[in-house]
Amino acid sequence: MNERSAPALRVVRMAAKCPICGKSGVPDYRPFCSKRCADIDLGRWLKEGYRVPTEEGPGDEEAPDERGPIGRPTGQRG
Repeated sequence: MNERSAPALRVVRMAAKCPICGKSGVPDYRPFCSKRCADIDLGRWLKEGYRVPTEEGPGDEEAPDERGPIGRPTGQRG
């Protein structure tokens, strides 16, 4: 049988864009373009500007369960 080898795959690395301003990233501050954009992003994290959407409202936390891990009330053996 005559087998044809597949052509070698080439790795293509795309230049990342700064997530804050869209300019090309700089290796020292990757993926950001500058210290300023990196600091803006850090400030957003610290001020909880990035959040994951959820269906829960404030105070919808689960009440503590009175049962142990096996389903028995805590403090009992058996």
